[in-house]
Parts: sequence; C-alpha cells; structure tokens
Amino acid sequence: MIHSVCVYLHDGSAWLLMYRNKKPHDVNHGKWIGVGGKMEKDETPLTCAIRETREETGYELVPDSLQLQGEVLFDSPLAETEKIWIYTAQVQKHDLPVCNEGTLAWVKEEDIFSLPMWDVDRIFLKEVLAGIQQPFYYRARYDEAGRLTGLSKGDEG
Repeated sequence: MIHSVCVYLHDGSAWLLMYRNKKPHDVNHGKWIGVGGKMEKDETPLTCAIRETREETGYELVPDSLQLQGEVLFDSPLAETEKIWIYTAQVQKHDLPVCNEGTLAWVKEEDIFSLPMWDVDRIFLKEVLAGIQQPFYYRARYDEAGRLTGLSKGDEG
C-alpha cells in the first residue's frame, strides 16, 4: 500500500490546486487535486505534507499551520491501493513556481466543482469547504475507466 498526503492551501477566498498535466502515465492525469505526494521512509503524514508543499509550491509551512481534515483509502485497478491523509492550510498568496508535477493555479471557491477531479475529492471537498470539523474517513473504489464504483464512510481509515 502507498501512503501519501494531499494538501489544499487557501487564502480565504481561493484554493491552490494542481492540474496534473505533466506526467504521461500519471493516474491523476487530467484531474485537479491538491499538492502532495508519497511519504518517504521514516516520514509522518505531517512531515510529508510540509516537505511536499515546500517542494511543489515554495510555501514553508509549520506543523501548527496544517489542519488534518481526514483520510481516503483509494482503491483502483489503475494503481496500487493508496492511503491519503488530507490537510488544509491557510496561506498568503505569492508567486507560484513552475512545478514538474502539474500546473498550479489559484481557483475561486465557487469555481472548484466545475473542474475535472476524482469523485471522492468532490465529496470530501464539500465537507472541507462547509467547515465541517469532524475528520472524514472514506474508502473509494474505482474501476479501470476511473469511475467511482463504491464509496464507504467510516470512523477511521
């Protein structure tokens, strides 16, 4: 199983998202997601979130700036099963670097759901944007065409 993080940065009115368009064999190709990536050996989800955010955006977050929103277990025949910790952090906008993972863009909150993204992302982002404080735990099952075929919500991931 892969362990990874996904971080959604916001400035109070817009959210920093990444359009995955730079890697040809990327399971996320053509989708908008938060920044993040796989945990390295001996990393915690929190330290991974800080490292990945710095590498992809230039933002230097501190542990207290990150809010754990929940976890998603992502099952798909397209990739190895992945457990993803989802974080948010409020930041001040700055010029964004070029990222080799995808194209970074600030997206107004009201425009987020018009973008192509994973179905489970739409579900948990609605909770995040609504300010629900209870951490979520989802298990999402997708088919080989990238369609959501099963979703369960539990007490822990």
